Amino acid sequence: MKRTISAMMGEGSVKHNSRKFIAENVDRTRTHLNRVYVNEDVKAVYHELFDDAVARYNARQTRKDRCIKDYYRKIDTGKQEKTFHELIIQIGNKDDMGAMTENGRLAEQILNEYFRGFQERNPTLRVFGAYLHMDEATPHLHIDFVPYISGWKGKGIYRGWEG
Repeated sequence: MKRTISAMMGEGSVKHNSRKFIAENVDRTRTHLNRVYVNEDVKAVYHELFDDAVARYNARQTRKDRCIKDYYRKIDTGKQEKTFHELIIQIGNKDDMGAMTENGRLAEQILNEYFRGFQERNPTLRVFGAYLHMDEATPHLHIDFVPYISGWKGKGIYRGWEG
């Protein structure tokens, strides 16, 4: 039997992914079956990735009002960028890969393997959250990440920014 693989960019809800918020479609009796691969604070990741670049940027400013105090807050309150992105991966659907079926367990294994190599395959996507959900109709994987680059000579703050 053929299966589909779907990947989509989600809105990103860390509270939903980490189950601090539980939606109506979640079976609470199965939440213990979920896997948490990575669960870090996105603000801490911003400091890790961008503090040095922001410091170098601020050192070059002649006007204090152009200095950046908190890069995460700047992005979060801005209108042009998102603080993070989310990739959602699912194999099949509730009819052919239901979470509590043998095929659902196969989907779980495939998604587990997919995530295990994700960071290595995508070195400029800093994963701070990764969750396999087995408590909804179909197993699926949420990967939350902050994209970054090093050595870019264009506009913007980025890791390794030299200005």
